[in-house]
Amino acid sequence: MRPLTSDDPEEIGGHRLLARLGAGGMGVVYLARSAGGALVALKTIRAEHAADPAFRARFRREVTAVRGLAGDWLVPVVAAGPEAREPWLASEFVPGPSLTEAVDGFGALPVAAVRVLGSRLADALTAVHAAGLVHRDIKPGNVLLSLDGPRLIDFGIAHASGATALTAPDAVIGTPGFLAPEQARARGGEVGPASDVFSLGCVLAYAASGRRPFGAGHAAGVLFRTVHEEPDLSDVPGELRALIAGCLAKDPAGRPTAVRLAASLRDPRLGPAASGGPGRDWLPPAVLRVVAERSARALEVPTPQRAQEPVPDAGPPLAQAPPSRRRVLLLGSAAASVLAAGGGVTGYLVSRRGGAGLPVHVLGFQGDFSGAGKADSEAQERGARLAVERYNARDGVSFRLALETVDDRGEPARATDAARRLVARGAVAVLGLGTATAARAAAPVYEAARTAMLLVSSDGAELSDLNLSTVFATRGPESQLALPLLTYLSSVHPVDRTGVIDDHAAGPTGTDLVSALSRAGTAVVRSVAADSSDFAPAVRGVLAARAQAVVFTGVSPERASLCARALTDAGFTGPRLGTWHLMRPAFSPPAREGWVFGAPFTDPGSVSPAFTAAHRTRYGTAPARWSPEAYDAVGLAARALERTGTTADVPPGVLAQQLSGTAYTGLAKPLRFTSGNLALEGVYFLYQARGSTFRLIGRHDEV
Repeated sequence: MRPLTSDDPEEIGGHRLLARLGAGGMGVVYLARSAGGALVALKTIRAEHAADPAFRARFRREVTAVRGLAGDWLVPVVAAGPEAREPWLASEFVPGPSLTEAVDGFGALPVAAVRVLGSRLADALTAVHAAGLVHRDIKPGNVLLSLDGPRLIDFGIAHASGATALTAPDAVIGTPGFLAPEQARARGGEVGPASDVFSLGCVLAYAASGRRPFGAGHAAGVLFRTVHEEPDLSDVPGELRALIAGCLAKDPAGRPTAVRLAASLRDPRLGPAASGGPGRDWLPPAVLRVVAERSARALEVPTPQRAQEPVPDAGPPLAQAPPSRRRVLLLGSAAASVLAAGGGVTGYLVSRRGGAGLPVHVLGFQGDFSGAGKADSEAQERGARLAVERYNARDGVSFRLALETVDDRGEPARATDAARRLVARGAVAVLGLGTATAARAAAPVYEAARTAMLLVSSDGAELSDLNLSTVFATRGPESQLALPLLTYLSSVHPVDRTGVIDDHAAGPTGTDLVSALSRAGTAVVRSVAADSSDFAPAVRGVLAARAQAVVFTGVSPERASLCARALTDAGFTGPRLGTWHLMRPAFSPPAREGWVFGAPFTDPGSVSPAFTAAHRTRYGTAPARWSPEAYDAVGLAARALERTGTTADVPPGVLAQQLSGTAYTGLAKPLRFTSGNLALEGVYFLYQARGSTFRLIGRHDEV
């Protein structure tokens, strides 16, 4: 949940808004309370979409259809306002985590749980199809987990089977990786109940193996594999493989119906939970605990008091906030960071609650606190320190953390010295290293000591030629910045052809963008020389090729302003996109209005009201860019330390080995490494320029 913003209304359709549950290109989802006191998830549609009469007609038709749905594993729509300026619908609120959170955080589900999941979702689809509807967006994020079974949500793109689609004729509707070949080919007339069964097969393969059957990466590549290649089910348990493979037949006629699939998944040997009867222990214990805790926390949702905005230092001191072992974030913290005594990797402290002495693992933070990188380093160090304090305030932990900070001024010589000091200090991991020259100087020292390096604002590209095994970049790489832009152009605002203005002054970032967009197969590229300020010929070239969206590859906000003006002068009003490098004041507000940007960082003020409150109380100001990401890096390190199974000294290299197999769902994004490489699901974000600000649209895999 995230706090309401100043732009959010207090109520919609008689429902009092409490918090934001999510936001995307289509609208915002709120947690709200009905006049009768029930919690609901209330989804609004942005006015710019609702202004299209055809879209509004489709929304009105879908609301009528889904309000008639009933089923144990469906989340019913309880109210709607299809005629409002921003249409909305409200459904029962399910507090449980999504299937995505469960699998990414705890790994693949056991076979018995997959059977329960699949049979009940197939039952849900049976009800949907019996009503003459097709869901069209079955994916892990639309499956919520409850104590008694899964719930299928989000009928925002459901439409009557056989009805004419009111979207663009060739639009791909659905989520790449979880849609059927007929959807990937944008053949709306072929989409029917069998398409939902295919999507459910993808979901079950993911749940059973932890992997998408058609891989990840660029949307265009995933769509190609969906249409032309066989699914990869090598990690799916053998007893489920044939059943899931049947759902993934390329020919819709070769797939089972939802009724037949549900019957095949039920196994009487597994008891009533698998056969559709009551049963509360259908999930692994770790996931069930999260489900139970989410359900309990839903009862504590406060009513917001907008008229009495809390001042930054209002409320009880941070040390008085009651800790809870499994809360996503404490409103406060307890013990301050305590440095280990004697220079060893492990020191001991006495718990403030009077417990026995606990070992202390030292985390280092190396950054530029007195040079050009001061702002980023300070933001990261503050986020990391809050995370250390939060961890130390938890009950039942087997060790404490300490954070030791060293200023390298971004200078190579000082960076090498700083690395030697932290290694001698016994740091088990080091965060920061945001300056390229400093990172190159320090990295060999850490590599030799087998000390894990957790990069926050750097993607580690400057270290790629050093062949290091202890570097873990927790941000998405620059080379993959096309991913959020392609997601926007395939899921939020689908287009057939993209114009690419290739600014040769951009360097490697521009080259990578052009390469990725060209591989997607729909790009028309026109170049602008590095020493030229005339973007008009390139703009005319992409528009003559009938581009429906334009991506600017440059990194200069001043040159982006020139490109934006050329597009305006040419009368272009379609989507205009760029990267986070342009999100600066020099890209003038009038020129950038409506532009969409892909970025490797989240909006620090939107991740959690508790995080923002704790930061304001501790530092007297709101969190800055990269602060939540540093907080998450500490959480990842703590999770990996827990997995080592040791509370005393951690041998060199062990933490780095554990990081490679650790999954952690942070405030900003999920973190998971495979062979030292960050999994790209959910690590990029989309923003849009609105007035004087850059507003977060959402995580790229959730829009």
